[in-house]
Order: sequence, then C-alpha cells, then structure tokens
Amino acid sequence: MEPWFWMWLVAAVVLSVAEIFTAGFFMLPFGIGAAIAAVLAYFNVALTWQWVAFVGLSSLLLFTLRRFSDRMTHEPPQKVAGDRLIGRAGIVIETIDSHTGTGRVRVDREEWRADASIDAAIPEGTPITVVSVVGAHLMVEPAPARVAE
Repeated sequence: MEPWFWMWLVAAVVLSVAEIFTAGFFMLPFGIGAAIAAVLAYFNVALTWQWVAFVGLSSLLLFTLRRFSDRMTHEPPQKVAGDRLIGRAGIVIETIDSHTGTGRVRVDREEWRADASIDAAIPEGTPITVVSVVGAHLMVEPAPARVAE
C-alpha cells in the first residue's frame, strides 16, 4: 500500500469526526470524498484520479447534502412584534376612527393602537380581525359575524 492510501484514510476519519463539531453537513462531504480517494489509492489508481475523485465527489456531495439539509431543517421565520398578530381576533376597547386617528384594540391580552382598514368607525366592543401592521398600529377590520347553528 502506498502512503497516499494512509493520508486519504486519515483525512477521511479526521474530516468525518470534525463533522460532529460543525453544523450543516460541511465537513462530511470532504470526509466521504477522502474515503473514496483512499479506496482508489488502495487499488493503486493514479494519484491524479484520486484527486479528481476527491474534488469532484466532495463538491457534488457538498451541494447535494447542503440542499437536502436546508430542505429538511427549514423553518419559517418567526413572526415578531405586531406581525405575529396578523389574522388574530381581538376586540375594540376604544372606538376606532380613522379620521381622528384614535382607537385601541385588545388582542391576546395586549393592547394596541389601531386604525380601521375600512373607511368607517368601528365602535367599542366590536370583535375585530388584525389584517396588517403599520408601524406601531394594527390595521383591523370588523370580524365576520358568526352564523348560529
């Protein structure tokens, strides 16, 4: 066995173990590429082909495993501040009048300044739905009436 076999084998082990301490499948493709190059070195394949196999397979696996990893671990971004309230129901605690810029709502135990998304006042006590957030104001509309069954 030639020295390249041992160098590839050590590189494969070191890179594969290093993957444990990194995130995102970055070292593993190089470890697998080095292992394949070690197999080629064991069968006395020319050094050039060992390097071609290492670089080619490592590159291919890097992009493939990263895309797979991203797809498997992709989580939608967490909504923050008022954005998390979009679509939530609440109640008007101070009449909302878009002309005077007054109005407050309570959504999930939180009170927010509110503006109406419609061109009409929304009286106190009206159930609402949050449709968007503009700065520190919630844009709301009256909630659809529930049909009694």
